[in-house]
Amino acid sequence: MSIPYAVLFDMDGTLLQTEKLSTPAFQRTFEQLREQGLWDGPTPDERELVNVLGLTIEQVWAKLLPGISEDTKKTADRLLLENELALLRQNVTDLYPGVREVLAKLHARGVALFVASNGQERYIEAICEHYGLTPLFTDLYSAGRFHTRSKRDLVAKLLRDHDVKQAVMVGDRHSDVEAGKANGLFTVGCDFGFAKSGELDGADVIITEFSQLPDHLPAPTTVNCNHP
Repeated sequence: MSIPYAVLFDMDGTLLQTEKLSTPAFQRTFEQLREQGLWDGPTPDERELVNVLGLTIEQVWAKLLPGISEDTKKTADRLLLENELALLRQNVTDLYPGVREVLAKLHARGVALFVASNGQERYIEAICEHYGLTPLFTDLYSAGRFHTRSKRDLVAKLLRDHDVKQAVMVGDRHSDVEAGKANGLFTVGCDFGFAKSGELDGADVIITEFSQLPDHLPAPTTVNCNHP
Protein backbone atom coordinates (compact mmCIF):
# COMPACT_ATOMS: atom_id res chain seq x y z
CA MET A 1 0.00 0.00 0.00
CA SER A 2 1.47 3.31 -1.05
CA ILE A 3 1.76 6.42 1.14
CA PRO A 4 0.65 9.64 -0.57
CA TYR A 5 2.45 12.10 1.70
CA ALA A 6 5.10 11.67 4.39
CA VAL A 7 7.45 13.72 6.52
CA LEU A 8 10.86 12.21 7.34
CA PHE A 9 12.76 13.39 10.41
CA ASP A 10 16.38 13.17 11.37
CA MET A 11 16.74 12.50 15.12
CA ASP A 12 19.93 14.07 16.53
CA GLY A 13 19.79 17.85 16.52
CA THR A 14 16.34 17.82 14.91
CA LEU A 15 14.00 16.12 17.39
CA LEU A 16 16.40 15.54 20.28
CA GLN A 17 18.82 17.91 22.04
CA THR A 18 21.44 15.24 21.52
CA GLU A 19 24.63 16.94 22.66
CA LYS A 20 23.41 16.89 26.28
CA LEU A 21 23.23 13.09 26.01
CA SER A 22 25.97 12.20 23.56
CA THR A 23 28.83 14.23 25.04
CA PRO A 24 28.80 12.54 28.48
CA ALA A 25 28.07 9.17 26.82
CA PHE A 26 31.16 9.50 24.61
CA GLN A 27 33.27 10.69 27.55
CA ARG A 28 32.27 7.66 29.63
CA THR A 29 32.93 5.36 26.68
CA PHE A 30 36.47 6.66 26.19
CA GLU A 31 37.17 6.25 29.91
CA GLN A 32 35.96 2.65 29.78
CA LEU A 33 38.00 1.86 26.67
CA ARG A 34 41.13 3.16 28.40
CA GLU A 35 40.30 1.19 31.56
CA GLN A 36 40.03 -1.97 29.45
CA GLY A 37 43.30 -1.25 27.68
CA LEU A 38 41.60 -0.87 24.30
CA TRP A 39 42.52 2.78 23.69
CA ASP A 40 45.41 4.86 24.98
CA GLY A 41 44.57 8.18 23.38
CA PRO A 42 42.82 11.19 24.90
CA THR A 43 39.10 11.83 24.93
CA PRO A 44 38.15 14.17 22.07
CA ASP A 45 36.97 17.60 23.12
CA GLU A 46 33.29 18.54 23.10
CA ARG A 47 33.50 20.27 19.73
CA GLU A 48 34.90 17.14 18.09
CA LEU A 49 32.19 15.02 19.71
CA VAL A 50 29.38 17.30 18.52
CA ASN A 51 30.84 17.37 15.00
CA VAL A 52 30.36 13.60 14.56
CA LEU A 53 26.68 13.68 15.44
CA GLY A 54 24.66 12.68 12.39
CA LEU A 55 27.33 10.35 11.01
CA THR A 56 26.91 6.59 10.85
CA ILE A 57 28.53 4.72 13.74
CA GLU A 58 31.25 3.44 11.36
CA GLN A 59 32.05 7.02 10.34
CA VAL A 60 32.01 8.12 13.99
CA TRP A 61 34.69 5.62 15.05
CA ALA A 62 36.74 6.25 11.91
CA LYS A 63 37.05 9.87 13.08
CA LEU A 64 37.28 9.38 16.84
CA LEU A 65 39.08 6.02 17.09
CA PRO A 66 41.19 5.75 13.92
CA GLY A 67 42.86 2.41 13.34
CA ILE A 68 40.99 0.39 15.96
CA SER A 69 40.26 -3.31 15.42
CA GLU A 70 36.81 -4.63 14.57
CA ASP A 71 36.56 -6.20 18.03
CA THR A 72 37.37 -2.89 19.70
CA LYS A 73 34.85 -1.11 17.50
CA LYS A 74 32.14 -3.59 18.56
CA THR A 75 33.05 -3.00 22.20
CA ALA A 76 32.89 0.77 21.65
CA ASP A 77 29.48 0.37 19.96
CA ARG A 78 28.15 -1.58 22.93
CA LEU A 79 29.58 0.74 25.57
CA LEU A 80 28.34 3.88 23.84
CA LEU A 81 24.82 2.49 23.49
CA GLU A 82 24.76 1.36 27.14
CA ASN A 83 25.91 4.80 28.26
CA GLU A 84 23.38 6.59 26.06
CA LEU A 85 20.49 4.47 27.33
CA ALA A 86 21.56 4.93 30.97
CA LEU A 87 21.76 8.71 30.53
CA LEU A 88 18.43 8.76 28.70
CA ARG A 89 16.81 7.13 31.73
CA GLN A 90 18.40 9.84 33.89
CA ASN A 91 16.61 12.50 31.81
CA VAL A 92 19.78 14.45 31.06
CA THR A 93 18.23 15.88 27.90
CA ASP A 94 14.87 16.43 26.21
CA LEU A 95 13.21 16.91 22.87
CA TYR A 96 13.38 20.38 21.36
CA PRO A 97 10.48 22.65 22.34
CA GLY A 98 7.39 21.98 20.24
CA VAL A 99 8.42 18.54 18.97
CA ARG A 100 5.72 16.54 20.77
CA GLU A 101 2.99 19.00 19.86
CA VAL A 102 3.92 19.30 16.20
CA LEU A 103 4.31 15.55 15.68
CA ALA A 104 0.98 14.88 17.38
CA LYS A 105 -0.72 17.53 15.25
CA LEU A 106 0.67 16.14 12.00
CA HIS A 107 -0.19 12.57 13.01
CA ALA A 108 -3.76 13.61 13.83
CA ARG A 109 -4.04 15.10 10.36
CA GLY A 110 -3.14 11.75 8.83
CA VAL A 111 0.39 12.61 7.75
CA ALA A 112 2.72 9.59 7.71
CA LEU A 113 5.74 10.33 9.91
CA PHE A 114 9.09 8.54 9.80
CA VAL A 115 12.45 8.76 11.52
CA ALA A 116 15.39 8.61 9.10
CA SER A 117 18.57 8.61 11.20
CA ASN A 118 22.16 7.45 10.91
CA GLY A 119 22.00 6.33 14.56
CA GLN A 120 21.98 2.84 16.02
CA GLU A 121 18.67 0.97 15.89
CA ARG A 122 18.21 0.47 19.65
CA TYR A 123 19.19 4.09 20.32
CA ILE A 124 16.45 5.41 18.01
CA GLU A 125 13.88 3.00 19.41
CA ALA A 126 14.75 3.90 23.00
CA ILE A 127 14.39 7.64 22.39
CA CYS A 128 10.99 7.21 20.76
CA GLU A 129 9.86 4.92 23.58
CA HIS A 130 11.19 7.19 26.32
CA TYR A 131 9.36 10.25 25.03
CA GLY A 132 6.19 8.42 23.96
CA LEU A 133 6.71 9.14 20.26
CA THR A 134 6.59 5.58 18.92
CA PRO A 135 2.81 5.55 18.19
CA LEU A 136 3.17 8.71 16.11
CA PHE A 137 5.63 7.19 13.62
CA THR A 138 4.79 4.86 10.77
CA ASP A 139 8.30 3.38 10.95
CA LEU A 140 11.76 4.06 12.36
CA TYR A 141 14.55 3.88 9.80
CA SER A 142 18.15 3.91 10.98
CA ALA A 143 21.55 3.11 9.55
CA GLY A 144 22.00 0.75 12.47
CA ARG A 145 18.90 -1.20 11.46
CA PHE A 146 19.57 -1.43 7.74
CA HIS A 147 23.38 -1.00 7.61
CA THR A 148 23.12 1.75 5.01
CA ARG A 149 26.29 3.68 4.26
CA SER A 150 24.73 7.13 3.90
CA LYS A 151 21.59 9.10 4.76
CA ARG A 152 20.93 9.33 1.04
CA ASP A 153 20.75 5.52 0.76
CA LEU A 154 18.62 5.23 3.89
CA VAL A 155 16.05 7.72 2.60
CA ALA A 156 15.96 6.02 -0.79
CA LYS A 157 15.24 2.68 0.89
CA LEU A 158 12.48 4.16 3.04
CA LEU A 159 10.76 5.74 0.05
CA ARG A 160 10.97 2.46 -1.89
CA ASP A 161 9.86 0.22 0.95
CA HIS A 162 6.76 2.28 1.72
CA ASP A 163 6.05 3.44 -1.84
CA VAL A 164 5.96 7.08 -0.71
CA LYS A 165 4.61 9.35 -3.45
CA GLN A 166 5.55 12.73 -1.96
CA ALA A 167 7.73 13.49 1.04
CA VAL A 168 9.55 16.16 3.01
CA MET A 169 12.97 15.68 4.64
CA VAL A 170 13.53 17.55 7.91
CA GLY A 171 17.02 17.70 9.41
CA ASP A 172 19.86 19.79 10.78
CA ARG A 173 22.87 18.48 8.83
CA HIS A 174 24.11 18.85 5.27
CA SER A 175 23.64 15.10 4.88
CA ASP A 176 19.90 15.58 5.50
CA VAL A 177 19.61 18.28 2.85
CA GLU A 178 21.70 16.22 0.43
CA ALA A 179 19.67 13.07 1.11
CA GLY A 180 16.42 14.92 0.51
CA LYS A 181 17.58 16.60 -2.69
CA ALA A 182 19.12 13.40 -4.07
CA ASN A 183 15.74 11.71 -3.65
CA GLY A 184 13.65 14.55 -5.06
CA LEU A 185 12.22 15.72 -1.74
CA PHE A 186 11.33 19.13 -0.36
CA THR A 187 13.88 19.83 2.38
CA VAL A 188 13.51 21.72 5.66
CA GLY A 189 16.71 22.69 7.46
CA CYS A 190 16.65 22.99 11.26
CA ASP A 191 18.86 25.82 12.48
CA PHE A 192 18.29 25.48 16.21
CA GLY A 193 20.63 22.64 17.13
CA PHE A 194 24.31 22.32 16.30
CA ALA A 195 24.38 22.87 12.54
CA LYS A 196 27.51 24.71 11.42
CA SER A 197 27.42 27.91 9.39
CA GLY A 198 26.46 27.16 5.79
CA GLU A 199 25.59 23.55 6.57
CA LEU A 200 21.96 23.99 5.55
CA ASP A 201 22.70 25.74 2.27
CA GLY A 202 20.43 24.33 -0.41
CA ALA A 203 17.47 23.57 1.87
CA ASP A 204 14.13 24.76 0.52
CA VAL A 205 13.24 26.29 3.90
CA ILE A 206 15.21 26.91 7.09
CA ILE A 207 13.38 27.06 10.43
CA THR A 208 14.78 28.37 13.72
CA GLU A 209 12.16 26.74 15.97
CA PHE A 210 10.54 23.34 15.53
CA SER A 211 7.08 24.85 16.02
CA GLN A 212 7.51 26.69 12.70
CA LEU A 213 7.49 23.43 10.74
CA PRO A 214 3.75 23.04 9.95
CA ASP A 215 3.64 26.49 8.35
CA HIS A 216 6.38 25.56 5.90
CA LEU A 217 5.31 22.11 4.73
CA PRO A 218 4.29 22.03 1.06
CA ALA A 219 0.74 21.08 0.21
CA PRO A 220 0.21 17.50 -1.01
CA THR A 221 0.14 17.39 -4.79
CA THR A 222 -0.34 13.68 -5.49
CA VAL A 223 -3.76 13.17 -3.89
CA ASN A 224 -6.70 15.18 -2.70
CA CYS A 225 -6.22 15.39 1.05
CA ASN A 226 -6.03 18.02 3.74
CA HIS A 227 -2.99 20.25 3.92
CA PRO A 228 -0.63 18.84 6.54
